[in-house]
Amino acid sequence: MRNFSSDVRKRNRTSLLRHLHLQGPTTRTALSEALDLNRSTIKSLVDELTEEGLVDESATSGSRGAGRPSLLVVPGTRSTTVLAIDIRINSVSTAVVGLGGEVLVEQRWALPPHERSPAEVCARIARRAAQALSEADHRVRAVGISVPGVVRRTDSVVRDAPNLGWNDVPLREHVSEALGLPVEIGNDAELGALAEGARGVGRTDSDVAYVYADVGVGGGVVSRGTSVFGPRNHVGEFGHMVVRHDGRACYCGCEGCWETEIGRAALTRALGVPEDLDDGVLVRRLRALAADPVSGRAALREPARWLALGLCNLVNVLGAELLVLGGLLAELPPSVVAGVEEAVRTRSIVSKATAGARVVRSPLGTRATLIGAAELAFERTLSSR
Repeated sequence: MRNFSSDVRKRNRTSLLRHLHLQGPTTRTALSEALDLNRSTIKSLVDELTEEGLVDESATSGSRGAGRPSLLVVPGTRSTTVLAIDIRINSVSTAVVGLGGEVLVEQRWALPPHERSPAEVCARIARRAAQALSEADHRVRAVGISVPGVVRRTDSVVRDAPNLGWNDVPLREHVSEALGLPVEIGNDAELGALAEGARGVGRTDSDVAYVYADVGVGGGVVSRGTSVFGPRNHVGEFGHMVVRHDGRACYCGCEGCWETEIGRAALTRALGVPEDLDDGVLVRRLRALAADPVSGRAALREPARWLALGLCNLVNVLGAELLVLGGLLAELPPSVVAGVEEAVRTRSIVSKATAGARVVRSPLGTRATLIGAAELAFERTLSSR
């Protein structure tokens, strides 16, 4: 009986911390309603977590006049933190993120082609992470890593990351040994979808398809608020959906994959710039097109055409209500996104039969995968509290 009571209390603690992490400062009354727990239980949990430094309480901004002020239960941002690592083809980013999602320390460094071996990447991550942890000045409890490749969820082995040249890399083992912390690893596009559900536009929609483009193209699916992984934990390889029968050759062996038509290479071709253009410069070039909608649509006509076709396929197959564009796609000019949405609404049979699918740019932009890595680490951390 004692073990049962202990398990129930642990679940209640976890639920309360997760609610504060995702929803932000909340009154005790609202917590009682949201978690379906009586007020005495909420008081006991909040008092306990406050004593441990995991939460705090502060008066609401509207607490004025007579009577006791309303108190907000606030997540202890610096008491529970995680380290997020986002490995891309050309760069690596790290961030120390506090409970509630606040980024406390962030850094990014280039990843030249001759330094992309697993051993070299792990060594640089260890050095940079040690620096980030020292600057954080508070305890980091777990690490989440985003990788542009197929990750086996049972043991976090990177099965295949073709753009990095990795196969069967036990990344979790290497990083955990180097940092002395528990590590979780996920596919970049899946973690982008996780971030959208937790911090982005997907918070208010139950069915979301997330499409992420950088060098590669991938995605994630959220159905009724839950990420979909499939029986073998591999869902969202949207980039290898063939959309153009006479398209460019893809490394997977097919021709005309979505990745070859809307990924980084396709966008740089459309803009007439080198494919290895610095990430920041490429983003600025894409954003600059918003100043002249007509020129923007003309410059990106081809990528937009194939983007719309692929999104039509996703709506017809998945019935998604919301299509979220992440990575470089989040930097497309509003006029281009509007045109893509109109094409999806008029060409998708499912969209025409319903209220119409929406196509939106992720507000998280190119940081979605980094934020998703943090959320992956918090999933582990909060379940152990």
